[in-house]
Amino acid sequence: MDSRLAHLSSLSQKDKGPAYLAISSDIFSNPSGPSFAQDVHALVYHFISQDPGIIVGRQVLSDLVQRLTSPAIVDAELRKSIIQDVLNLVQPRLTTYEEQVNQLKFELANIFEGEEEWSEAARTLMSLNLDASSRTTDDEKLRFYVRIVRLHLEEEDSVQAEMYYNRAAILIKSTKDQETILAYKLCQARISDYNRKFTEAALRYHELSFVGEIDEEERQHMLSAAVTCAVLAPAGPNRSRVLASLYRDERASDLPTYNILSKMFLDHILRPAEVKEFEKTLKPHQLAKITLSANDRLASAIDADDEADATTSTRKGPETVLDRAVMEHNVLASSRIYNNISFRGLGALLDLTPGAAETMARKMIEQGRLKGYIDQVDRLIWFETAREEDDAQGKAGGLGDVSQETEDTGGLLTKRWDTQIRTTASHVEKIVQNLVEKGFVGDVEIAA
Repeated sequence: MDSRLAHLSSLSQKDKGPAYLAISSDIFSNPSGPSFAQDVHALVYHFISQDPGIIVGRQVLSDLVQRLTSPAIVDAELRKSIIQDVLNLVQPRLTTYEEQVNQLKFELANIFEGEEEWSEAARTLMSLNLDASSRTTDDEKLRFYVRIVRLHLEEEDSVQAEMYYNRAAILIKSTKDQETILAYKLCQARISDYNRKFTEAALRYHELSFVGEIDEEERQHMLSAAVTCAVLAPAGPNRSRVLASLYRDERASDLPTYNILSKMFLDHILRPAEVKEFEKTLKPHQLAKITLSANDRLASAIDADDEADATTSTRKGPETVLDRAVMEHNVLASSRIYNNISFRGLGALLDLTPGAAETMARKMIEQGRLKGYIDQVDRLIWFETAREEDDAQGKAGGLGDVSQETEDTGGLLTKRWDTQIRTTASHVEKIVQNLVEKGFVGDVEIAA
């Protein structure tokens, strides 16, 4: 090999190109040979150091790139080491052979991705210069950016992923390629998930779960992700709408997380055992620790010593994203059950100090996610009872509108109970009337 390469120096410029290509052809005729990698190294080192000219150099390197990216080299580890060696040798002449270098880096990234080396694959692609070729279209750039975003998300590096996602967002409107658009939307949902924008993530995952072009298994996975994000979202009207949409999705009943979904939608209080079971399904970023602000820690500690006893919790706030979601949900569920609750009572329900329970309720009221007010003299949280009934309650089973007249019974604590009894009686009466009209039962006399 050394003698053949040395002989190239004596050839004329027009003969050097065919001579280099002939040597390259001989080397790749036996890719399993013991000296294969050394021969490729010697060839590249020779034409880089001897500088046969830009035209000959690009011709030889393009041929080499084509051979290295072909399936002729079965051993992926060998191909990876050779490509890395060639890239190191060409580095001093990068500006001359930039297009060929990009092709080699693409192939190297493919190898890394096949080995699930997500960060190495992303780092390799990030080192590419897309402006090296004037033939790079906006669609190719978009696919390139989306691929980098996906690789960073596999490595759970949401910061780098978001940077390239923002670049892709500029180009997304210029493409009509459905596969690229779906990949972009999935990245969008996952970034919202990693950034703890769980309500937005749940909506995007749920939207993707209906796309027919996606495999059934993947759609089921996205539906499950939507439920998880909806459970982790901050309690309030926005989350309630998302939970309602998921609860009414017939496919959700087959999910292992359906139990917690239904309890959240129906405003049932969640028990620690149910939360622990759900916690097993979460990813690491969804179990991230959260830090309370100095003001919240101070407010949570106020009067804690005065009320402390053997049964009082010492926790001053939620520790994880899941903790916070469950506690806020239980506060909201309490507002559906009670007219009011003491700081101590809410603290016992949430496993928090009375001051921390008050702080959580106060923040939810301030943000409009909980309707009520706080009486700090009597240390009570009052929940507003004047709420619009869900349309589905009045029209369940196609019964139509049910008249609900409010009567002042004179007792504040019995108003809601009386209304519920009156509503239930109206529903039962309407159901019986419908059954009689359709002939399912005989005429009956409904006692007043």
